[in-house]
Amino acid sequence: MHDYEFLKYREEGRVGWLTLNRPEKVNALSMKMSDELFRVFVHVRDSTQLHALVITGAGGNFCAGDDLTEMLGWGNANDFMRRARLYQSMANVLEELDKITICAVDGYAVGGGLEITMACDFVIATERARWGMPEVDWGLTPGWGGTTRMARLIGRRMTKEINMLGALHPARRALELNLWNRVVPNDQLDAEVRKLLAVLASKHQQGLRQLKFIINKGVECDLYTAQGFEAISGALVGAINGFWEVPDADKGQGLKAFAAKNDLQQKRRNLARNFWVD
Repeated sequence: MHDYEFLKYREEGRVGWLTLNRPEKVNALSMKMSDELFRVFVHVRDSTQLHALVITGAGGNFCAGDDLTEMLGWGNANDFMRRARLYQSMANVLEELDKITICAVDGYAVGGGLEITMACDFVIATERARWGMPEVDWGLTPGWGGTTRMARLIGRRMTKEINMLGALHPARRALELNLWNRVVPNDQLDAEVRKLLAVLASKHQQGLRQLKFIINKGVECDLYTAQGFEAISGALVGAINGFWEVPDADKGQGLKAFAAKNDLQQKRRNLARNFWVD
C-alpha cells in the first residue's frame, strides 16, 4: 500500500504524513503522481485509525501544479474534461475526509498545488512560500478548485484578480485574504505543524468530525438548511455524551421487530400496508 513512485507516505500513530516527491519538477502533478495521490486519499478515507493527514512537498517546494509538459498528450477536449473531472473527484475526496487535513507549504504552491491547499482544513506556510494561479498565461483555466473553492473562500472579486492576472503572491497575502491560516519562519514549519497536531489530538475527535462536516456542508446551502445541520449535530453530541434516551423513541424496537417478525411488526405493517393506496 505504501509503495509509491512519486509520493512518500507513512503513518505515525493516528497521523498520516504524505509528501509530494518529484523535487526535480517542483513536485508537479504528473498523471501517474495524481493517480497515486488519489490512492492515498482513498486509503486515508477508508481508515478508521487515522485522525489527521499532513501534506507537504519535497525539496523545499510544495507543488507547482499540473505537469504542463504532459498536457499536450492528454487528448481531445473530452479527454481534458474527463481529466478535470477526475481531479475534481480527487479534491472532493480530500475535502470530505472525516480526518483533519493540514497542508505544510514551503516554496511554491501554484495552480494545482494551491488547489490542494484549498481542499484542506488548515494551511501553514513558511515566510518564503509563494502562491498563485498562473494558468491564464499558459492559455488554460483551473480545473479543480482555482475558481470554485477559491471564490467560496475569498470572494468573487479577489478570485478574479488572482486568476485573471496570474501573479505570484507572498505567503502573508494569503493570510490577509483568509486563504491560509498561518505563516511561520522558514525553519519552523514542521514544529508548527506538530504543535497544531498536539492541540487537535487533545480534542473530542467525534466533535471535530462533526464540526468539519457541518461547516463544509453548511457553507454550501441556505441559512435554514445549514441550521438544520447544526441542530442535528447538537442532538448527536448529546447522544454520544450519554444523553441519548428519548422517551418516545423506538430504541431499536423497529429493527428488532423486523428481524423477529413479532406482533409490533405485524401491527405497524397491517395498519400501513394498504392505507390510502386507492
